[in-house]
Amino acid sequence: MADVPEDLTYSAEHEWVRGEVAAGSTVTVGISRHAADALGDVVYVEAPRVGDTVTAGQVCGELESSKAVSELYSPVTGVVMSVNEALTADPSPINADPYGAGWIFTVEVTDAGGELLDAAAYSALIA
Repeated sequence: MADVPEDLTYSAEHEWVRGEVAAGSTVTVGISRHAADALGDVVYVEAPRVGDTVTAGQVCGELESSKAVSELYSPVTGVVMSVNEALTADPSPINADPYGAGWIFTVEVTDAGGELLDAAAYSALIA
C-alpha cells in the first residue's frame, strides 16, 4: 500500500494538507507519494506566488515530470503565505520526500471549502 501518513488530510486530486483547516490557520500543502510516483521524476514546479489567492478545488500551478505535465490543485481556499523556493532549483524532494522537504506552499485559510479526506478514505481512493 502507498505511503499515506495518518496526520494529514488529502484532496481527491492527490494533494495533502498538514495543519488544522480552519479560517485563520496556516496549512502546508504538497502532493501525495501516490501522485509523485505516478508522475515520475518531477523536473519543474510552477507553484502559486506569495500573496496569490487560491480556491479549493481550483488549479493553482503545475508539475512537470519526465512523463507528463500535471495540474496542481489547491485543497483549501486562502492566501499563499510562502512557497518552497528550493524546489525551483531542485524539484527532486517532491519525489524523494513528498511529505517533508517536498512541501510546495503554505496557505492562510480563509474558507475551509473543499472536501478533504482522512488517511483511511484517501487510501481507499487510491487502492
